[in-house]
Amino acid sequence: MNTKCRVVIAEDHDLLRNGLRSMLCAQGDYDVVGEARDGKEACQQAMTLAPHLILMDLSMRGMNGIDASATIKRRSPEVRIIALTVHQSEEYVREALRAGVDGYVLKDVSFDELLVAMRSVMQGKKHLSADVYGYMVESFVSGREAPAPKHAWDVLTARERSVLKLIAEGRTNRQVGQYLNLSPKTIEKYRASMMHKLHIVNLTELVLVAMSMGLLTSLAAKCAEPNVDDEHLPERSEPSAGSGPGGALPEYRLGETGT
Repeated sequence: MNTKCRVVIAEDHDLLRNGLRSMLCAQGDYDVVGEARDGKEACQQAMTLAPHLILMDLSMRGMNGIDASATIKRRSPEVRIIALTVHQSEEYVREALRAGVDGYVLKDVSFDELLVAMRSVMQGKKHLSADVYGYMVESFVSGREAPAPKHAWDVLTARERSVLKLIAEGRTNRQVGQYLNLSPKTIEKYRASMMHKLHIVNLTELVLVAMSMGLLTSLAAKCAEPNVDDEHLPERSEPSAGSGPGGALPEYRLGETGT
């Protein structure tokens, strides 16, 4: 008996999410069993709905798609994840691959190309959009794949970048902790570590750094105002362990190439 592919769509834009649901359901081979508006919802639905495949936006408010992908893959490695994003930068691609995504597809591809990617990952293969694959290969060949740390992205760990994004969106330590399932004191330590590494002394500078890293959209930036009732900025502490982007390029291939 032919079983439909159970899909969860994690996307914070209602129009795109609804459009994807309608087009996938019209195919007959897919059953959209859940929709998520942020990474936390995606993690919850991955546990409760047992999807075969998740289409994951990377730049959602709150818990982002990269952290959500890593969490889901740790708990349910059999779930296939396709990063569906506007980001083509090397940093985003590498972090998504390290988080365990099975495919990386740009949002400007045709629906037919998305279907090809979905079929590929459901066959146990890996898929990168043609533009992303070409860029990454050129980067690997030219030796740019492991640059020396020169900017904030390299200096901060993946977890610190997640905390930075949430803080820059205007959330308190308590709210960030709730999103990431960490205590407010742990978030405070991450915050102090980031400020120490980046040599900054206030929340405004943290927001500017987040914007320069592409972690904060212009709309979110307009809404991100420091919370005057938030905990005071902590004293500097030793940075937490972790490593930034770098290392060898994973053996991902374009289209129908196997793992």
